[in-house]
Amino acid sequence: MADSNMILEGPIAVGLVWLGRRFLDTPTRLPAWDKWLVRLWQPTAVLFIICVSFGSKADLLADAFMLGIIGIGLAVTWQLRTYRPAWLLCLGLVPYGLLSVINLLVGLLLPRLLKTYEDWFDLAGLLTFCWQGVFWFMARSQQKSLVAEHQLRLQAEQEQLRIETKNQELEHQVHQRTATLAEQTAALRTTLNELKETQAQLIQREKMASLGELTAGIAHEIQNPLNFVNNFADVSAELITELEEERNRPTRDPALEAELLADLKQNLQRITQHGGRAAGIVRGMLEHSRASSGERQPTDLNMLADEYLRLAYHGLRAKDKSFNATLQPELAAGLPLVEMVAGDVGRVLLNLFTNAFYAVQQRQQLGEPGYKPTVGVRTRLVAHEVEVQVHDNGMGIPEGVKARIFQPFFTTKPAGEGTGLGLSLSHDIIVQGHGGTLTVQSEEGRGTTFTVRLPTA
Repeated sequence: MADSNMILEGPIAVGLVWLGRRFLDTPTRLPAWDKWLVRLWQPTAVLFIICVSFGSKADLLADAFMLGIIGIGLAVTWQLRTYRPAWLLCLGLVPYGLLSVINLLVGLLLPRLLKTYEDWFDLAGLLTFCWQGVFWFMARSQQKSLVAEHQLRLQAEQEQLRIETKNQELEHQVHQRTATLAEQTAALRTTLNELKETQAQLIQREKMASLGELTAGIAHEIQNPLNFVNNFADVSAELITELEEERNRPTRDPALEAELLADLKQNLQRITQHGGRAAGIVRGMLEHSRASSGERQPTDLNMLADEYLRLAYHGLRAKDKSFNATLQPELAAGLPLVEMVAGDVGRVLLNLFTNAFYAVQQRQQLGEPGYKPTVGVRTRLVAHEVEVQVHDNGMGIPEGVKARIFQPFFTTKPAGEGTGLGLSLSHDIIVQGHGGTLTVQSEEGRGTTFTVRLPTA
């Protein structure tokens, strides 16, 4: 039966070797062994011819050849024992290899015993074959699991590579954007410095504009004390002439001389009083015109508000002789002195008064019957703050405009009549420069009230 066994077992063995090569991937894992496994069909073919030619005489040779193939399988799987599917195949081949060794030895030493128990040996071969099949399926399942794990690892590595690539792209973009932001920041710093310079120039222009209005008001305001000085000087000169005539008379009247001296003294006091008034106005003008030192000093807010109210009024009358308005100063008695930069706060008040007179003038020009332009200032002490309210019954501010009233360069005046910086600068002086507040309440067609609050301590 050797020829029939070899006819079946030889091709099956070669087929199993080819399947094992593919299963274990020996071309990659064991390239040195694989080149011999590829040629295994050659000795198998030679053995096949020998078995066919010699029949049963070649039976032991066939068994030895199969045992050699099993040994090769065990050697290959042992080489790949760290690969779990190969280890399972190795365990599956061990019983079959042992049975083959036993068959070969019994066939050589006790051929009759092999003949007697041939059915048992065949049954044992069938069991070892089933055993090998079970381990084959286990190895196949294990290989599928490893392939799945390998695929997952590949996917994870690809995902990690994709993430790293994406991170590199993001880092590159961050570097680019950082460089762009640095350039933009430098450009913004340059622009900011230019804006600061422009703002300083605009502030100076606004000061000069307010100085022009202040000068016009001063020209009218200073005229009154100068007229008094001139008038009392003329009267005093006449009194001196009368006194000299009286002293040159043969009979002098001591009572008349005393009366003339008393009148002369009174006139001199009035000249001094009105001269001081004129000097105060000039001093205020000089303080307003020169750059602020930023030094705060205790200041009488009532006197400051009353002075700038009248200066603003006379400044507008210098432009429009027909304009008249009612002034309503309501100055609280006993108001404490306020630490402030008087020149800066004076500019704020002058701006508020000028805007108020402009508003009532515009409403007056509408020709409303019974309308009387009125501008007032009210001071009072509220908690630890001094409050100054500048109110008028002018045109009022529209609701949509009120939110923008303190924005730089925003103005409701026609082109050429306002820079849009007066209220913006006033807000900065009060809020940032003095830690106070500047708010507005207005009703269109009824009037406007600006409220300034300054801390007293």
